[in-house]
Amino acid sequence: MIYFVLRSVFARPYKMARYAPLGMLPFSLFTPYAHADNTQGEMTLPAVTVQAKSDSTSTVQPAVDPNLPASVETVTRDQFNNWNVVNTEDTLKYLPNLAVRKRFIGDLNSIIAVRGTSNTQSARGLVYADGLLLSNLLGNSYSFPPRWSMVYPDEIQQVDVIYGPFSALYPGNSLGATVLITTRMPTKFEATADVKAFTQHFSLFGVNQNFNGSEATATVGDKIGNFSFRLGVNHLENTSQPLSFATLAKSSTPAKPGDVPVTGAHFYNNQTNTPTAVIGVNGEGIEHTVQDQFTLKTQYDFTPTVQGAFTLGYWHQTYDSQTSTFLTDANGNPVYSGAVSIGGYHYTIPAVALAPSRGYNENWLYGLSLRTHQATGWNAEAIASYYDISNSVARTANAGGPGNGPGVVTFGDGTGWKTLDLKATWTPQSPAPGLLNHWLTFGYHYDNYFLDNESYNTANWRDGAASSFANSFSGRTQTQAVYAQDAWRFLPRWKFVYGLRYEDWNAYDGQQTVGATRLPYPESSQHHVSPKASLSYDATEDLTLRASIGRAYRFPTVSELFQGKINGSTIINNNPNLQPEDDVSKELAAEWAHWNGLWRLSVFQDDVRNAIFSQTDTTVIPNVTSFQNIGKVRSRGVELSYQGENVVIHGLDLIAGVAYTQSKILENAQNPATVGKYFYRIPLWRADLAASYHIDERSTVMVGARYSGRQYNTLTNTDSNPNVFGGTSTFTVADAKYTFSPTKSTRLAVGIDNIFDARYFVYHPYPGRTFYVEAKVGV
Repeated sequence: MIYFVLRSVFARPYKMARYAPLGMLPFSLFTPYAHADNTQGEMTLPAVTVQAKSDSTSTVQPAVDPNLPASVETVTRDQFNNWNVVNTEDTLKYLPNLAVRKRFIGDLNSIIAVRGTSNTQSARGLVYADGLLLSNLLGNSYSFPPRWSMVYPDEIQQVDVIYGPFSALYPGNSLGATVLITTRMPTKFEATADVKAFTQHFSLFGVNQNFNGSEATATVGDKIGNFSFRLGVNHLENTSQPLSFATLAKSSTPAKPGDVPVTGAHFYNNQTNTPTAVIGVNGEGIEHTVQDQFTLKTQYDFTPTVQGAFTLGYWHQTYDSQTSTFLTDANGNPVYSGAVSIGGYHYTIPAVALAPSRGYNENWLYGLSLRTHQATGWNAEAIASYYDISNSVARTANAGGPGNGPGVVTFGDGTGWKTLDLKATWTPQSPAPGLLNHWLTFGYHYDNYFLDNESYNTANWRDGAASSFANSFSGRTQTQAVYAQDAWRFLPRWKFVYGLRYEDWNAYDGQQTVGATRLPYPESSQHHVSPKASLSYDATEDLTLRASIGRAYRFPTVSELFQGKINGSTIINNNPNLQPEDDVSKELAAEWAHWNGLWRLSVFQDDVRNAIFSQTDTTVIPNVTSFQNIGKVRSRGVELSYQGENVVIHGLDLIAGVAYTQSKILENAQNPATVGKYFYRIPLWRADLAASYHIDERSTVMVGARYSGRQYNTLTNTDSNPNVFGGTSTFTVADAKYTFSPTKSTRLAVGIDNIFDARYFVYHPYPGRTFYVEAKVGV
């Protein structure tokens, strides 16, 4: 039986009973909003026990600090079980003003986008599972997503999303959002088996076929005396829709002697309305992925108030990105490269245009934690983690077509990160007016990220041995931080949360080697202080107003500093002289408990100086593309969200949100043409809805919708035709699921995502209409 021991949801008992269904909502929003109930003005702060529906999980503490000075949205197991969830990131799909760049089931490049953070700024988001850091802060792009695969949905109890960098407890990477995943532990023997199958039909540019996949999960757990454990295995196999197409600008040059006449090309106007020829599936192509996961979590209660835990995670993936050509010659033979004639006009197809790729990698996560959980007084917590990419091989061909020709193989073994977090908290025993009402937190944080990539030429790109050296990139970053935060209830209706975070950052051992040339980079170090403050006022028992401000420094990652990119004729330089992003965030929020739910209205603004982004410096000749500091980016907007149970009619639960965000570049010395333009991939509007209707105790039907408005795929906003391949679409997508539980421990479900088969793009095409079936049994 899960229960959360919360402090003062409301002071009066009838109010607590009235809002008992809100046990599944973000409790951090229901901060100690108690009022004076006696003539002395003392607050009544009774403990409240809220029980969830699951009865085989152990007592856990709230995932978020109940005095957190920020907007928080929460989704629980009982909620997302009604959604089409295959991967862990799917649990976030309907939260307000938040989107996940997930191109297909099993996609590794699933990046969070929230408020003024785009879906390529991965280092502006933090993801933790039971306090263990899953964020891949080795880089800041779609290539460095959180390691969602270390957690599978069936072990999750709830997910909390903290908006903005308003808490001193988290580093500047919280500039966008912080995701806290809480997993469950058994209180008795349990075992489950869950099988899902899914399929989508996709048609575009001559590709017209079905793409299928499946997932299977099995878990076993028990609690024996003071010892409990949970073991789980997961297997996922899926084939994606085409993720990228080879294109050439439509030619006006007449065919030349020697050009091979070909047919099969498709034409369209691209994102800049330029007539374009599509000649095949390229790049990441149609990706077939196989992923296997193993997790083991053990927990031991040394005393009733002291608990230790150990986590072991293993994840292995293989992928094979298949490419194909649409072009055939007069004899029906496929054509992958060379000089060709299409419709009587001359084209030259580069050898790498249709080059396939494949690879595999192994990942290990080790975590140790020790914590106390006393109701009042001092508590302490220590968490250490080590994430090891023990085996990583990526292979790319030098040319398209069948066969085992030459290519490049890249090894990323030994890359990873390690962290240590120490925290002490003080909870007052008997809150009273005046200086005694302080909830104190002190902490220390350490992290060390290390990157080591080496590329070699090979005669057989599929499985050949490495031969001559091509290039390598390596480097490390280290951050140490100390912080303090106090939540001070200085009057019955007023609370002031203030904190300070000091961070010392160092980048070292950076080097780049191309051929025989080795270029070491000097060390770089910085230290900064980030103050935070938040003032809240309980206007009524149901309405709380809050004003928050916080400064945050997001330090450069290893790859931004040291790892360039050499891909054929394209060279993207690294930049060891980057300055940290310097952000000042502000938020006004109103939280209103009404109509069987919680309403939140937030007005926010982020002013980021030295924003780090890959762009082209147009002030030098030749132009240089690299990660650069953009002078100033301002993002401002408003969010309205609602979560409720038994809304209007008994059995109807809602999660809904609508948000407007305007993110603009105000200063950019390296590319003046971008000043005044909208920032990259920040939609003006987002809206989400998930409505679950419980027909009876066994049956639930869910209908969901996701909307994303106009956004730009270039800093100069020149993509005037966004709803095509290469653009970033405006879209509306509808989803549905029906769940039936014949018994308490079994579940059958069918679902559909993208009901109306919308064709929409994040440069790459998103999936078409996808059907799901699921069967789960347990004991």
